[in-house]
Amino acid sequence: MAFSFGGASSAGLTAPAFGAATTTTPSTGFGFGATTTGGGGLFGGTQNKGFGFSSGLGTGTGTGTGFGGLGGGGLGFGSFNLQPTQPQQGGLFGPQAQAPAQSNQLINTASALSAPTLLNDERDAILAKWNQLQAFWGTGKGYFNNNIPPVDFTQENPFCRFKAVGYSCIPSSKDEDGLVALALNKKEPDVRAQQQHLVESLHKILGLQPTLSVNVEGVRALPDDQTEVIIYIVERSPNGTSKRVPATTLFNFVEQMNVKSQLLQLGVTMSVTRTALSATQLKQLLQNPPAGVDPIIWEQAKEDNPDPERLIPVPMVGFKELLRRLKIQEQMTKQHQTRVEIISNDISELQKNQATTVAKIAQYKRKLMDLSHRVLQVLIRQEIQRKSGYAIQVDEEHLRVQLDTIQSELNAPTQFKGRLNELMSQIRMQNHYGAVRAEEKYIVDTDLLREIKQHLKQQQEGLSHLISVIKDDMDDIKIIEQGLHDSVHVRAGKLS
Repeated sequence: MAFSFGGASSAGLTAPAFGAATTTTPSTGFGFGATTTGGGGLFGGTQNKGFGFSSGLGTGTGTGTGFGGLGGGGLGFGSFNLQPTQPQQGGLFGPQAQAPAQSNQLINTASALSAPTLLNDERDAILAKWNQLQAFWGTGKGYFNNNIPPVDFTQENPFCRFKAVGYSCIPSSKDEDGLVALALNKKEPDVRAQQQHLVESLHKILGLQPTLSVNVEGVRALPDDQTEVIIYIVERSPNGTSKRVPATTLFNFVEQMNVKSQLLQLGVTMSVTRTALSATQLKQLLQNPPAGVDPIIWEQAKEDNPDPERLIPVPMVGFKELLRRLKIQEQMTKQHQTRVEIISNDISELQKNQATTVAKIAQYKRKLMDLSHRVLQVLIRQEIQRKSGYAIQVDEEHLRVQLDTIQSELNAPTQFKGRLNELMSQIRMQNHYGAVRAEEKYIVDTDLLREIKQHLKQQQEGLSHLISVIKDDMDDIKIIEQGLHDSVHVRAGKLS
């Protein structure tokens, strides 16, 4: 069973288009009320992509560029390997006609892997092992019967071992936002340099209509020297209002063959819409495991989803898909590193600005204090002049008593005055040393010189007193020695 999300149905309906001829009321811009009768106007023709999400989520074919972020083989959900829808035939029982073919495919695969009857001898067992190896690898053909064509082993077969399940972000943009992403086979610097030329070329493809304008939402680099450009178109009506062209309408227009050929000349290799999935589409994707993925593994992947509101499990089949996701991860890592460096530079600049601001605030605080003191002095003088000739009042007397108390506390030797004097001495010494280093000559403050003289005088007096004490002690020692000498002679005379 095939589904077509976001595009036209398989019955061949065409999307309403601005500029298309209609048989009813003429449409203004992207009018959705008119039915087209001709081949379609600017955005008139559509192509059915079946379950490949014609709204831009990929068709599941091609080698893939990582563009879109939700798929494997191609854009979007390309890793689901969902094929374009074919017109259903057979009337009421047409859809069920595929069931026997699928059943025969499974029977043939099982026969090729377990019991081939190609040679009818012991070599069939070796052929079965070879077919198993090819099925595990996901490539080759499995021969099992001379009368039945061989089975083609692809990476989507249930026995392929090189499979895993990853997670990708769910698009959050609405169809009304009109975002369509274009993949260009050019490097990001080249695309940014030629962005205006690209816009003008796209506007030329739109027919150079004055009511339409092409806008670029963003440009980012992709692996393999490719670039993603997200665009949207704004349509302006004669009454002055403007609106964005829906993403599905714009996508259907760029998917037309003649438009595709023109875009290919500009280097556009792929286009995809950036529209969010509806609840029904998301439920449909999660309920049906992709081809070749074990339902148990798919259910486990849904259970292990770290953020079901923003992430959706997607299969990774084969080494190409793994390499693609690795390149995307490396590209995103580079972008994150660049963003981190930009943020780091901004933080450094903010820190410098903060340091400058702090210094200015401290300077303004000092200036405010100086101005406050000046204002206070002016108020004091003004109050003195205003109160001159008046007797002292009671509140002024209380204030005088408080000031006297504060003054006595400040003048106490062990309180603030002594500490202030010590600090003043240290500041003077530091200023003196700084002046000596700066000017390379000795300049001593008068007060400091007076203090030094007083200190040296006290030291001199102390030394003088010490010298006098030492002299007195020496005289006493001489007297003691003289007395001892005399006593020795007297004793010697007596003994003789």
